[in-house]
Amino acid sequence: MTKKEIVKQIADRLGQPQLKTKEIVQLTFDAIIDTLLETKRIELRNFGVFEVKERRARRARNPRTGQQVDVPPKLVVTFKPGKEMEERVQRLVHLKMAAQAQSQATQSPQVAQQPKPATAI
Repeated sequence: MTKKEIVKQIADRLGQPQLKTKEIVQLTFDAIIDTLLETKRIELRNFGVFEVKERRARRARNPRTGQQVDVPPKLVVTFKPGKEMEERVQRLVHLKMAAQAQSQATQSPQVAQQPKPATAI
């Protein structure tokens, strides 16, 4: 899903113009980024936690040349989903698995073809 699709979905739900909704969505994203830059952590209840963490320096290998290279330390943004998000995703997974099982149960069983025995020469 793209930001444009998120804006359209929210605008449709609220009955607001997409231009105004786009501005609000962008301001929300900007606030998240600004908070991460300032405090290195933002917790959104029932959604998750964004956190800036430092990856330590390491040695890596260039896959093309096989040469070892030094990778400097860097900052990365991590995300840990909140409890509610985890539960909703798990529910979705279980529903899909149940639908697949039911779909397979209602299909007629197919006869598996036996492999032909190998002949010696």
